[in-house]
Amino acid sequence: MNSPVSVHDELWLRSRFAEPRAVKPVTSGDGHLWQGDREIRPAAVLVPVVKREHGLTVLFTRRTAHLNDHAGQISFPGGRSEPGDADAAETALREAAEEIGLAPAQVEVLGELPKYVTVTGYRVTPVVGLVTPPLELRLDEFEVAEVFEVPLEFLLDPANHQRNSVLAFVPDRLNIPPPRIEP
Repeated sequence: MNSPVSVHDELWLRSRFAEPRAVKPVTSGDGHLWQGDREIRPAAVLVPVVKREHGLTVLFTRRTAHLNDHAGQISFPGGRSEPGDADAAETALREAAEEIGLAPAQVEVLGELPKYVTVTGYRVTPVVGLVTPPLELRLDEFEVAEVFEVPLEFLLDPANHQRNSVLAFVPDRLNIPPPRIEP
């Protein structure tokens, strides 16, 4: 692995959130494509970093295939903020408890990553939390097909990074008439 740090030590992770940083994200989202008739809504996801004997891992979910939105996608547990949520951390912890049965008492919130505005009209705050096993997860079978963990060291290794762009023809959003095809 060519990871810039040894992530077997949770002290490294804690140090990353110990002091405020001015880090410019690679992107702030695809929200510039949002042309809805409602305001952008707040949401949060939990980035669960699990303490394992062999090192830190990141827990992901795979959404069920029958959902109308984001079916089959790999994601973090999370969702829209509710009126009773005090902040993004409370939203992320509530949603993680609902979706995968992760007890909030097992999560130590370390901090937040830059917000991301989605094309679907959400301003998502990623909340990073250090999770203490054992995990006795109970998946919401309607929303979550499975959970899995990936070593943080693997995710931080630049050799495993890719950046892709997708161009799509979306006439409704761009107000461009569809191409005319003559018989």
